Amino acid sequence: MNSSLSSRLSPVQQVSVIVLRTFIGWHFLYEGYFKLLLPAWAAEGTRLAMWSSASYLNGATGPVGNLLQVMLNAGWGHVIDIVVIYALCAIGLSLMLGVFTQLGCYGAIAMLALFYVTALPLDGVPHPGMEGDYMIVNKNLIEAAAVAVLWSFRTGQIAGLDQLFAAWWKKSPLPLD
Repeated sequence: MNSSLSSRLSPVQQVSVIVLRTFIGWHFLYEGYFKLLLPAWAAEGTRLAMWSSASYLNGATGPVGNLLQVMLNAGWGHVIDIVVIYALCAIGLSLMLGVFTQLGCYGAIAMLALFYVTALPLDGVPHPGMEGDYMIVNKNLIEAAAVAVLWSFRTGQIAGLDQLFAAWWKKSPLPLD
């Protein structure tokens, strides 16, 4: 473990932030993976439709939701779907493996912020196609705050491939000019 971080954080704190990073990474990766796997089969043996962001965007109430609805109606739905799927998978792998962790945290915060402003939870009543009944604070905002904690503690320096790459980089000889 990185000596400066080791001196500031107890072992329990270090394990806690790495577990949090891994769980959030798993959440992102699984969301992307699940969306990538569809079409799938229902329990009755019928084929399910390919995942699409269309129902989420059509029910979006936030200021960015209106812009994304215009993009969806202009035929950009497939592009939006592909970007969401692969961004979720890339962020998830980054956080789970601890590789390019700071960049993964930036991506996670950006995506969660986008999801938040797409469907602002301002009225506290259920909306068709939206999960839960929230008033201002929803799961996207909470997860974004958790990712900000991961970013601020530079968890890639505590454990993960970032730490291994940093150690390797220090040992590799510098090229001559």
